[in-house]
Amino acid sequence: WETYLVEGLEDGRFAVLSKSHQVLVDGATTLDLGQLLLDVSPEPPETVADEWSPQPGPRAATLVADAVGEALRRPAQVVETVRGGVGELAHHAARLAGFVQSAAGALSPARSSGDGPLAAVLSQQRRFVTLETDLEAYRKVRAMHGGTVNDVVLAIVTGGLRSWMMTRAETVRGSSRVRALVPMSVVDEEGEPTSLGSHVTPHLLSLPVGEASPVMRLHQVSYALKAHKETGRAVAARKLSRISGFAPSTFHALGARVATAYPRRAFQLVITNVPGPQFPLYALGARMLASYPVLPLLQGQAVAVGVTSYDGKVFYGIDADYDAMPDADVLGQCIAEALDELVETTTTSRARAPRGRTKPRPKGDG
Repeated sequence: WETYLVEGLEDGRFAVLSKSHQVLVDGATTLDLGQLLLDVSPEPPETVADEWSPQPGPRAATLVADAVGEALRRPAQVVETVRGGVGELAHHAARLAGFVQSAAGALSPARSSGDGPLAAVLSQQRRFVTLETDLEAYRKVRAMHGGTVNDVVLAIVTGGLRSWMMTRAETVRGSSRVRALVPMSVVDEEGEPTSLGSHVTPHLLSLPVGEASPVMRLHQVSYALKAHKETGRAVAARKLSRISGFAPSTFHALGARVATAYPRRAFQLVITNVPGPQFPLYALGARMLASYPVLPLLQGQAVAVGVTSYDGKVFYGIDADYDAMPDADVLGQCIAEALDELVETTTTSRARAPRGRTKPRPKGDG
């Protein structure tokens, strides 16, 4: 784990950036640090006295002697290390060749040909865009059109992707789809119990970016997820939000781990949506105001979207490749507009198409 304290923010605020390696969060016995750092009470808990002190570092001669002894005890490990070193050299040579190619075609888009705007040869830098919205807006859409809050979130991301692709002059036909991997929490009675009470499994979803109607996009997403809901294994959002601590951080890490193990060519981006507690949490008395998930980018994919609901808000974290998506902020704006578009369909003043009724004739016709 790595945790950074970011000071000097506006209005005296500070941020905590936590990074977790996927192998450290398996959902069976390990929790993410984010689930342990926050309290439900503004009163800071009593701190335990820490009597730990570091030992002096080993001398160079000791390190060499230990390394030689380890090599003699495990010669197979030495061979494996050498192989890994050769493979690493080949990897760097291939990267160098790629850099030369990139320099030769610097004016061309940084993405794989034929795979669309969500495919990219990843650079070493990232762009991160955040978006804060009100949970009540999602509940309003759900109450009017049915489905779940998760359906609404995925329909909004779909609408945002559609608008963003159009700003890039991408071809968007009625049949256009974007393949997304959406990790889902399920109850596995045959599997071993986990520290979270559920398992996270991959779910492929075809996002209807070619559909112009926001309501129809929502209905198509809901229908696509209907089979998952009817299995009886799906875990309700209310149950997930009641897990002790701040469980969304753990679920996002598990979602990234699941996506890493899935065949890469089967999907174009990862979307995780995890409900969190709908009451404030604190860190040593300081109230947490927002939580933005940051998903790692998979090779060949230019963007990943994480969503967390917490204390009446829904927070989006859009992680994008720096070179492939210089307009990542435009995607964030398009997602916000897609939410507004769906909310607008719930107003009573909005004209609705008649269902199953014959259109009345204008007066004066014979």
